[in-house]
Amino acid sequence: MRKEDITENLNRVGERIVTSCAACGRDPESVTLLAVSKTRPAADLRCAFEAGQRHFGENYLQEALEKQAELTDLDIIWHFIGPLQSNKTRAVAEHFHWMHSVDRLKIAQRLSAQRPEGMEPLNLCLQVNIDREESKSGVAPDEVGALAEAVAQLPNLRLRGLMAIPAPREAADAQAQPFRALADLLRQLREQLPGQPLDTLSMGMSSDMETAIACGATTVRIGTDIFGRRD
Repeated sequence: MRKEDITENLNRVGERIVTSCAACGRDPESVTLLAVSKTRPAADLRCAFEAGQRHFGENYLQEALEKQAELTDLDIIWHFIGPLQSNKTRAVAEHFHWMHSVDRLKIAQRLSAQRPEGMEPLNLCLQVNIDREESKSGVAPDEVGALAEAVAQLPNLRLRGLMAIPAPREAADAQAQPFRALADLLRQLREQLPGQPLDTLSMGMSSDMETAIACGATTVRIGTDIFGRRD
């Protein structure tokens, strides 16, 4: 993809964030743009970085590691946002700054044990199956508190908040319902675990970013509107 197109797309998404925040009385600086770069070549990430983008989200571990090796000269903040098998936790613990998709204590325990000595704690979000879809990963809403309490006890991890991928809905009012439910869960966690830096709601994508921001999203995961549709 041409650098000019990526730059223009990033600017357009940035303007949408500013407009959305103004509409609900939020500071645009309170929303982090996470560029979802799965299946995109390292050259596209380099173009986005040169345009000012710093946070990149990857779903596929091997592909992400190859890009990281190619982009070692860039100070990228790497987020893993896809499902993770327990036998692949070491690579995430060693090579990422953020992990958004933890839904089992076993995964968190392995990430904690495998985080290299001397590295900052791994920032971690619990993935919530907010709509209780059988086909989706994520911890059930009524089990979030217990999992968060157990994860908060682990060394080498920093529990930052919650992530969800709600089922798509046509109307904005309907789409807001799961986002509000996730925000309510985070508020409950803050009361339950007052010592944790629970400041992150990772929710909202290209099609529903404005609704997510209005409901309190602090990280929006945008792929298509930055890099175009995948082949």
